[in-house]
Amino acid sequence: MNIVILAAGLGKRMLSDMPKVLHRLAGRPLLSHVLDTAKQLSPGRICIVYGHGGELVREALGDNGCVWVRQEPQLGTGHAVMQAVPNLDERAITLVLYGDVPLIRPRTLERLIDSAGKGIGVLTATLDDPSGYGRVIRSRGRVVRIVEQKDATARERAIREVNTGILALPTAKLKGWLAKLESRNAQKELYLTDVVALANRERVKVAAMSADDSWETLGVNSPGQLAALERIYQRNVTQALMEQGVILADPARCDVRGSLVCGRDVAIDVNCVFEGSVELGDRAVVGANCLLRNVRVAPGTRIEPFCHLEDAEIGADCRIGPYTRIRPGGTRLDARVHLGNFVEVKASNIGAGSKANHLSYIGDTDVGRNVNVGAGTIVCNYDGANKHRTVIEDDVFIGSDTQLVAPVRVGRGATLGAGTTLTKDAPAGELTLSRAKQMTIPGWRRPVKKK
Repeated sequence: MNIVILAAGLGKRMLSDMPKVLHRLAGRPLLSHVLDTAKQLSPGRICIVYGHGGELVREALGDNGCVWVRQEPQLGTGHAVMQAVPNLDERAITLVLYGDVPLIRPRTLERLIDSAGKGIGVLTATLDDPSGYGRVIRSRGRVVRIVEQKDATARERAIREVNTGILALPTAKLKGWLAKLESRNAQKELYLTDVVALANRERVKVAAMSADDSWETLGVNSPGQLAALERIYQRNVTQALMEQGVILADPARCDVRGSLVCGRDVAIDVNCVFEGSVELGDRAVVGANCLLRNVRVAPGTRIEPFCHLEDAEIGADCRIGPYTRIRPGGTRLDARVHLGNFVEVKASNIGAGSKANHLSYIGDTDVGRNVNVGAGTIVCNYDGANKHRTVIEDDVFIGSDTQLVAPVRVGRGATLGAGTTLTKDAPAGELTLSRAKQMTIPGWRRPVKKK
C-alpha cells in the first residue's frame, strides 16, 4: 500500500510558532507517533506532505526513508494529496493519515483497509460533541457524501457521526477524482472528502467503519486537546503496566515518555517520569518524584525519592538517593553501590559495595570495589579547558571534605585523611593527607561594627 501523511497544517489554535505536528506527546513529536504506526503496516512507500514550518519538520523527523512533498500554498486536504500523487503506486491502495492524529492503532487501520476492498474505506466516529468535524451523510444506510461543518445545514450539523479524515482509497481512481475536485465551498479549498460523493456517482463502494475506541481518532488543534491526549496515552501505558503486575501508587501520576520495561514485583511511587529507554529489573522500587532517562536498573535496587538519573546502568541491590543526581555521560554502578543524598555522579564507573552517602561529586572517575567516599568529597575533573580522569582502586577510604585534583590515582587500600587536597598519586595501603598547620592566636579579638 501507499501511505500519505498530511502534516502541512498551520495549527492556528495552538498559538505557537512551532509547526503543530512537532508539538510533543509523551516526549515525541505528534508526527513521530503517526509515522511509527504507519511503518508497522509495512507499506511500499510513505509520503509525508509538509508545509507550515518547512524544513523544521523534516529536520525533526530525520532520515526516515519517507518521501517528503511540500504543499505550498496550502489549498486544502485534496490539494495536499495531489502533491503526493506522483509518488504513489497506482496498483496499490492509498491510506491517508494525519500528522496530528497520533493515537490511531495499526489494527484499526488494517480493519479499515479490509473493509474498503476495491472501493473507499471511511473511518468514522460518533461523538457527543461533533463540532468542527465533517458530518457523514447516509442514504438508506449507505454513505453518500461527507459535508464539512462550515458547509453543513443546521440539520446536517445535528448528525453525530463524523468523518475522522482517515481514508483508504483505490489509487488509480483517486487520481481521477482529485482532478474533478472544486473549491466551491465556504473555505474555498479542495476537500479530499468530496471524493466520497464522486465515488458514489461512479457506483464505487464506500464502506464506513468506526474505531474500537473513539480516542484513537482524536486530533490536536489546541493545547487543551494536546493535554487531553497526553492523559489518554499515559492511561493506556499505565494500564498495560499494571496488567503486567507493576504496582503503581497512582496510575494518574506516572508519565512514560519513551519505553518502560519492568520485571516482576516492580513498584513505582507517585510523580515519576520515565524518558527514553528505561528498564526496571525484578523487585526494583522507584520512590516518589523521580526522573529516569535512558537507565537500566538491575533486580533488587531501590531508588529513593527525588532522584534524577540519566544514561546509567545500575547494578543489583543498589541504594540510590534520596536527592541523587546521575548526569548524562554514561555511568555504570556495580552491585550493592550506595549513593546518598545530594551526591552527583557523571561519566563514572563505581565498583561493587562502594558507597558515597553524603554531599559528594564524582565525575570522570573509575572507583573500585568497597570504597568509602566521605561526605563533601569532590573530584576536581575539569581544569577549565579539558576533563581528566581519576582512578580510585579497591578498598580505599576517603575522609570527609577531600578534593582529588585529576588526573590522580589512589592506590588499593589507601586512606586519605579528612580535608586532604590530593594533587599527586596516593600510594597503596598508606595514609595520605595534606593539611595546613593548625594554629591558635592568643588574645585575638573578633572585629565589631563601628557605631
